[in-house]
Amino acid sequence: MDDDLEARIRSGKALSESMGNFHVTGWDAAAKRLSAAFTVRREYCHTNGTIAQGGFITAWLDAAMAHAVIHDTDHAQTVFSLEIKVSFYEKVGPGEGRVEARLIRRGKRVAFLEASLFNPEGQLAAQASSTGMLADLGAEDAGALRRAAAARSSA
Repeated sequence: MDDDLEARIRSGKALSESMGNFHVTGWDAAAKRLSAAFTVRREYCHTNGTIAQGGFITAWLDAAMAHAVIHDTDHAQTVFSLEIKVSFYEKVGPGEGRVEARLIRRGKRVAFLEASLFNPEGQLAAQASSTGMLADLGAEDAGALRRAAAARSSA
């Protein structure tokens, strides 16, 4: 594996790019609410490139919920999903989408989360609830996440 790809994988940049440049756009610590945005690419869609496949929608919801935990713990912990329930309400087609996630409760080992995804037309298109197991990030991983977040916010 080349060094650049390894660095992009370790920083999370490769994953972000593969998810339509998924990126955090805001964090409200008091409300424990995170906002993020992404691009729904035609290659993520079925039905002649018009409707995003449900696995991508679930991934955007899951990523936002994980980032809510990461932000709430100041990049000290992440979450491994134990269970995710997703309800789909409207189609999500190509364009700019956004997601809002909220940390409902964080205990010593388990977190409860929820998220809402809005399609490019601004309609509520899907909602998720999740239970996850908390995991400590190593100092190197936490530092890489902080640097990546700082680089994205300054870009």
